[in-house]
Amino acid sequence: MSKAHDSHRSALNALLNPRNTEEMKDSILYHLLSVQGRDPERAGLGDMFKALAMTMRDSLVEKWIKTQREYYAARKKRVYYLSMEFLIGRSLANSMLSLNCWDTVEKALKELGYEVDEILEKEEDAALGNGGLGRLAACFMDSIATMKIPAYGYGINYEYGLFFQKIINGYQVESPDNWLRFGNAWEFERPMPLYPVNFYGRVTTRLDELGHLRSEWVDTEVVMATAADVLVPGYHNNNVVNIRLWKAKASRELDLSYFDQGDYVGAVHNKVYSETISKVLYPQDKVHAGQELRLKQQYFFVAATFQDIFRRYTMHNDDFKEFSSQVAIQLNDTHPAIAIPELMRLLLDERGLGWEEAWNICVKTFAYTNHTLMPEALETWSVDLLGRVLPRHLQIIFEINQRFLDEVRARYPRDEHKVRVMSLIDEGPPKRVRMANLAIVGSHSVNGVAALHSSLLRNRIFRDFHEMFPDRINNKTNGITPRRWLLLCNPSLSQVITKRIGPQWITDLDRLQGLRPLAGDPGLQEEFRAAKKANKLRLAELIKTLVDVTVDPESLFDVQVKRIHEYKRQLLNVLHVIDLYHRIVSDPGSEILPRTVIFAGKAAP
Repeated sequence: MSKAHDSHRSALNALLNPRNTEEMKDSILYHLLSVQGRDPERAGLGDMFKALAMTMRDSLVEKWIKTQREYYAARKKRVYYLSMEFLIGRSLANSMLSLNCWDTVEKALKELGYEVDEILEKEEDAALGNGGLGRLAACFMDSIATMKIPAYGYGINYEYGLFFQKIINGYQVESPDNWLRFGNAWEFERPMPLYPVNFYGRVTTRLDELGHLRSEWVDTEVVMATAADVLVPGYHNNNVVNIRLWKAKASRELDLSYFDQGDYVGAVHNKVYSETISKVLYPQDKVHAGQELRLKQQYFFVAATFQDIFRRYTMHNDDFKEFSSQVAIQLNDTHPAIAIPELMRLLLDERGLGWEEAWNICVKTFAYTNHTLMPEALETWSVDLLGRVLPRHLQIIFEINQRFLDEVRARYPRDEHKVRVMSLIDEGPPKRVRMANLAIVGSHSVNGVAALHSSLLRNRIFRDFHEMFPDRINNKTNGITPRRWLLLCNPSLSQVITKRIGPQWITDLDRLQGLRPLAGDPGLQEEFRAAKKANKLRLAELIKTLVDVTVDPESLFDVQVKRIHEYKRQLLNVLHVIDLYHRIVSDPGSEILPRTVIFAGKAAP
């Protein structure tokens, strides 16, 4: 190689992986000038945020490519995590932390005339999730990257989040959460491959070349799925994984026949109608159109994901008999449970497998995480709606149900109550498909998210399934990533911990047990108290800034941050507050600890 080539490569490496303050400054300025076309002397905080985010993204993508090459070379089994939500929050600080370049970035920004905190504040929260389900998905992806598990996340690239909330005169007022109005500096758009996703239509049958009866789904409406990748770094290990997010595109952008007749609205109707699928997280489902849109969202991302999984699998495999030994799919709640009949459709109708063989592969491939105990919150779909939108899938669900109920009747003769409870179909009226039952029957492992939750699943909610499949329902207690939720969120407390037991807890949370023998140490107690007090002062300042309320940082902070819903029991909490108030009024001399009660959350519109 020539010296000129070596010099060019060296300069490129400095931009992609800045190792010192000067290289970091050069990379930031490059993304200001060449990528954004901004004058560094006139750049605003938003411009600097984008430049810094793209600098971090450069380092991430090079590590991601190396990670992918290792996966392909080793031909390892892949994990695919399917979730309607990924509540990843802000990515800049987490990337700086994981890439171990915080100090370098801070110095580079200071020399350019900026403070790191003011740049961090310019980042929008990614509105790709709403609650614990999405936060669990994001934490899993962080842990997967840190543990070097070959895995991919799959979801939807929502243009709008749930909604932006304002409280006016004591009432919640919603407005669109247009989180992408300034673009997304973190994503890599993938215009290819572009996958077709089918809806509606009808099912026909034919005889294949071997004389077997095969089904075909025809006369469908087609929406195209295009991908964008968001990269997730492991902690200090050069390992990077990705969440692939699907966006809906019309199969025809413009209907020229309508346009030429002057019907400009009609000319783009198909585009607007198709692309609604990925517009909003959780469209209102109190109306029929909203229910249909939610179902289409769920199938849209599942169908696109399977085409991507099959693309990757068939690079090295022609025989789908080995599919479950190379592919593991985790369903995060019932939203992606339509994946079970979708995999059956692909194996039966497109790959020509027989039912028993396809079903065996299906069960070995899927695992399902249940998030709720409330029967009314267990997702169901109208048979009429499902049959109209996904007619072939309803046929497959009926067949799964018939074969499963035959097993139930064989095992429990004359127990029709058990048959009714375990059926995938609630006979209604109206008839509805029970997606949780489908997920249990179609998975080899089903987990709750806490010990009590899992116990109730086994012994109450899904007792009959547990009796039939005693090893299927298990517990996986929800965790959090200590990188995001302790090291990054609470650096003062993290310093106290690291000073006493070392930094190993950052990747092994069990190491925190090393604090137990030190719990009585007055020095540790004082440091812990000081860290907590500093954080309470920060929160008090934030409350003053956001809602103009002064709170006492010396009081007990009693905090409930949850979506506002009956079963989250905010009203019960309020009753406790009222009780405390009455106790103070009735006995002013009583020693009641000063308390600041803090509520936060969104209510469904």
